[in-house]
Amino acid sequence: MPAWLRYTILRLLLIVVPLAILLIAFGARYWLWWTVASVIIGFSLSYIFLRGPREAMALELAERRGAKPVATGDDAAEDAEIEASAHRETPGAGAN
Repeated sequence: MPAWLRYTILRLLLIVVPLAILLIAFGARYWLWWTVASVIIGFSLSYIFLRGPREAMALELAERRGAKPVATGDDAAEDAEIEASAHRETPGAGAN
């Protein structure tokens, strides 16, 4: 199973299970509040407990992309301009 699919399923479970528990325990009258609460609970739990699957997913996506920075034709010109402006002195810097 791909890492992104595993992470997505686990994260959805961490949202759906608290929602089901809240709906069963307190009823469906305030279903919108229970949905918001379960999303907050799910995000918190996934941040705490799903570090391994999240890192595996990130590595898999980086490998798929090739992890190569995308360079454009203007990069060399921009780098030269930045270096040139860094080496230029500002007018009046030494006059005090």
